[in-house]
Amino acid sequence: MLLGLALGETLGRARGALPGSGPLRAGVSTQLACFTAEGVIRAQVRGNHKGICYAPGVVLHAYCRWAYLQGIEAEKMRHRWRPYGGAWPDGWLAGVPALGERRGSAPATVTALSRIDEDEKRMATSSRGWHALTRGLPIAVTGMGGIAQAGRVAALTHGDTAAQAATVHAAVLAHHCLSDSSAESGSSALNALRAGISALTPSGRRGTDDEDTHLVATGDEHSRLVATFQHAVDGPADAVRLARLAPDPTALSAMLGGLYVAASFPDRADLPVALRFAANAPDGESVACVAGALLGAAHGVEALPVDLVSRHELAWALDTLARDLVSELDDSPSGSEYVKGWDPHWWDRYPGW
Repeated sequence: MLLGLALGETLGRARGALPGSGPLRAGVSTQLACFTAEGVIRAQVRGNHKGICYAPGVVLHAYCRWAYLQGIEAEKMRHRWRPYGGAWPDGWLAGVPALGERRGSAPATVTALSRIDEDEKRMATSSRGWHALTRGLPIAVTGMGGIAQAGRVAALTHGDTAAQAATVHAAVLAHHCLSDSSAESGSSALNALRAGISALTPSGRRGTDDEDTHLVATGDEHSRLVATFQHAVDGPADAVRLARLAPDPTALSAMLGGLYVAASFPDRADLPVALRFAANAPDGESVACVAGALLGAAHGVEALPVDLVSRHELAWALDTLARDLVSELDDSPSGSEYVKGWDPHWWDRYPGW
């Protein structure tokens, strides 16, 4: 999923026309997705050791480390976080050089982080932009019980409720692509996408303490998902249709465009073609990013083009984060408050705060 996301964004930025050799540069959404994955790991570590954790706050801290590395409000970030610990920024991810280089603009995220001294509800912008969605996709790995956090993480910087809803819905689709065995064992991702849409069936239970308000789609939202999926089944790979579904760089367009592309090219062998088709959407960067994540999740890393993955500047970091995220969720290498861990270096790699 993470490598598919990264390749999709890179291809989309290049409108599908990559150089024939040399390293492939990551986009800003891939950078932020790295810090989301790291933040999820660190939140899990904190919960295991402290018994309590507000995960969106830990992910917000991760975005602040990204901002510091980028030179965005560096002194404000250092002043905010350094008093809580020793050396800052901490954790291994902060040492990856490519994460400190500008790879595009994320204006809503930057604006919100510049207001870090305000409370979370006041720092968010009114943006509907797609970065809220794509950077939140790693949360899909936590399962349906944790996906509600995707909306809360999006809300840290993007106050638009439609963007928050699209972020959660995309995470649900990605979760089913990751977990539906029929997609990986067969030649199609359609069953996984269909299952994800079904999981978002409208319900009267909305906004309870245990359920994010976007974890089930409204009637209109669900109808739009069903219609998009059916358009792909009945009329796949139609560039005009894709442009109508995803006309702008919003989170909703990214989700619908990514869903349409993934359902138009469900076969494993067509993944490279799917990414190049997505790259020619009106905002190809966002659509290809989502399509790559969904298809990478459905088909596995083996389906991704080796020649492109091996050239991507963040391939190693993404692979390491993906493996460590699964390890933390399955095995807690640093142990817990009462159980000794088997990896003495894990807390240094992923400090629980």
